[in-house]
Amino acid sequence: MVDYNEQIKEIEKEMAKMQYNKRTQHHYGLLRAKVAKLKERDIARSGSGKGSHGYNVRKSGDATVILVGFPSSGKSTLLNKLTGAKSPVGSYEFTTLEVIPGVMKHNSAKIQILDVPGIVRGAASGTGRGKEVLACIQSAELVLILVDTLRPNAVKVIQKEIYDANVRLNKRKPDVKITKTSKGGVDIGKTVKTEIDNKTIEAIMKEMRLINASIVIRENINIDDLIDVIENNKKYVPGLIVMNKIDLVSKEELESLKRKYNVDICVSAEKDINLEKLKDLIYEKLNLIRIYCKEIGKKADLEVPLIIRKDSTIKYVCEKLHKDFVKNFKFARIWGKSVKYEGQKIVKFEHKLIDNDIIELHIK
Repeated sequence: MVDYNEQIKEIEKEMAKMQYNKRTQHHYGLLRAKVAKLKERDIARSGSGKGSHGYNVRKSGDATVILVGFPSSGKSTLLNKLTGAKSPVGSYEFTTLEVIPGVMKHNSAKIQILDVPGIVRGAASGTGRGKEVLACIQSAELVLILVDTLRPNAVKVIQKEIYDANVRLNKRKPDVKITKTSKGGVDIGKTVKTEIDNKTIEAIMKEMRLINASIVIRENINIDDLIDVIENNKKYVPGLIVMNKIDLVSKEELESLKRKYNVDICVSAEKDINLEKLKDLIYEKLNLIRIYCKEIGKKADLEVPLIIRKDSTIKYVCEKLHKDFVKNFKFARIWGKSVKYEGQKIVKFEHKLIDNDIIELHIK
């Protein structure tokens, strides 16, 4: 039986030795495409693409955050402090054996936070039920990578495992459109200059069985971006790097670690240090806003906002409030920063709302 993992390792070793530049770009691109194709074959043979559905957790609240980290990084303690959940805490590794949900209430939003079992190196390949843990990310709106000051290199390990699990943190899907055609080979259209030349783009596409296709590239992409678009199985999620147990190191060492690992915020879950700042950062990273619903002829209820995402439209609000509001919508009156004057009549579904807007829906 063909050992795809061994083939992948050999190709990755060759890639690691290569000095990437314009001369080697073409060969490097072909190697990356071969690795992607071998991984696809391995998944198809093992059936793991269909079998790793992750833990069964019902989503609730306005958004879902997943806590990912090494065993004993302090995930359970942090969850308990942020949400009041009862995740078991211990000084030994693998305390959490199932997913434990909690709800953090902040700025009127209810944010579900999931404490999952700690992952280890090789998690994306199945080590320590890693596939199930990482599969939880598919349903999350934010990934919080938690590392402690005593094992800071966990950042790079976890980032690689998340990447290998087909999740792209703090990236958006490249603006590239691929359309399969019946003949004509590979047709390449660009609206911008890219670091990959057309010869390499065509070679990668053919290696990945796109013999006849049209591709339109509207932003600068690299080889990895191109392969991600071709595979079309990636999840793009915002992420935060949180360093825990800051009370165990000096200020000078902490500053050095923060710079080296691009840490977003440093906390001590045990000592309640910077936890309120972390709540603010989670809320901000989720791009949540508050709007207030107003009944016709009455004052707006400013006590209970509706939590939605930044750039949400009137149509989204109608869908969230009631399934019949969309088909029976006449117009809306808006008070707030998204309109030119207070109480402006808006008939377009595509109108985007801004934090603290007040909306009055007029339904048939």
